[in-house]
Amino acid sequence: MIVQSAKAITESEPVSINIVSVVIVLLTFFILYRLFKLLQLYYASTFNKPLYNHFYFRLYKLPSNYLEILKKEHAYFEALSPKHKRYFEHRMAVFIKENKFIGKQGLVITAQMKVAVAATVTMLTFGFKKFKLDLINTVIIYPETYYSTINEVYHKGETNPQLKAIVFSWKDFLAGYKIGDDNLNLGIHEFGHAIHLNASINDDVSSIIFNRGFKALMDYLQSHVEVRKKLIASRYFRSYAYTNHYEFFAVLLENFIETPEVFKAKFPMVYKYMKQMLNFKFASY
Repeated sequence: MIVQSAKAITESEPVSINIVSVVIVLLTFFILYRLFKLLQLYYASTFNKPLYNHFYFRLYKLPSNYLEILKKEHAYFEALSPKHKRYFEHRMAVFIKENKFIGKQGLVITAQMKVAVAATVTMLTFGFKKFKLDLINTVIIYPETYYSTINEVYHKGETNPQLKAIVFSWKDFLAGYKIGDDNLNLGIHEFGHAIHLNASINDDVSSIIFNRGFKALMDYLQSHVEVRKKLIASRYFRSYAYTNHYEFFAVLLENFIETPEVFKAKFPMVYKYMKQMLNFKFASY
């Protein structure tokens, strides 16, 4: 009996050692993960940009017809380096794969619609490490302006966090998408709201950089009365920008994307804050 007990103890020792080894390995990985996360936060706080933007175990591709539309219609994509084009294509493919597209009032969703919408949001978040917008999983497209039963007015577009949806009038979206220098772009405007709202409810590195940058921009304008007056007097930004902070950012974003050289020349510090918030350092911006 004593011999059998000793044997049982001996056989159980390797099992105990294995469990302890697994626990140590898991604990080590957890500590390293936390340290790496702290390093990323420190780097972002110090340099106002992510430690890295692009790291993927697998790069997804767009269907060939989607890629052809992208190359033909999206100038920003064509201005990227070959490496960044692959990353851009991957992020677009992820957005199209993970978001549901719904056509309203008999509208049939086409490849062009998916490419135009996905390319817009991919462009705006291309400087982000975390490029997925948690508050959106559905894209709703109407043929033209639509009546909202919520506030009983006609809309061209909206961002609806409750429904996790972004909504567009295709007629108005397409007009903004095709005319690239009039500072009127429905897709950029609504995704600007989505980015702003998404950052307000997240604490990832890119959201932290965005929120810190937006606060710095507001503080700068608050302490420089002459710049605020110049912003309004210039009429470079349409008056809708001064409705509230969300509209202010969305309108600034339209101008930043569509007429960056003019923006930079007129309001260099505001341009600098916008570029920093978005970590936007691609395609000659």
